[in-house]
Amino acid sequence: MTTASIASSKYRLSLNNGRHSFFADEPISSNGTDTAPAPDELLEAALASCTAITLRMYADRKQWQVETIDVSVHLSRENGKTVFTKNIGVHGELNDEQKKRLEEIAKSCPVSKSLLGEVEINSSIQ
Repeated sequence: MTTASIASSKYRLSLNNGRHSFFADEPISSNGTDTAPAPDELLEAALASCTAITLRMYADRKQWQVETIDVSVHLSRENGKTVFTKNIGVHGELNDEQKKRLEEIAKSCPVSKSLLGEVEINSSIQ
């Protein structure tokens, strides 16, 4: 579980998941102070990091010679639809078949599955 707490500052808030404390904010263009990633950037980071970790785990399990994995994610909203554009760079000694398999594995990271699956959000004010 992650908790968010915001006081009267515009719009920096504290986040805590029980093990780590971190922050979010809005950019200056949204009247924030731009001192931390915006919520959409945290969502991009979740997808990018999950993809990279999933690929690293798979490559390690297969004992493939992968030096680095770079993932960039861009979130945009177009005509009422959220679009994630994910670019993946895998650097190492891989053949075309291995690269194709990694492309398939990238779709199976838990965050990707959550974003592509049926989502339900339950809220309450206490």
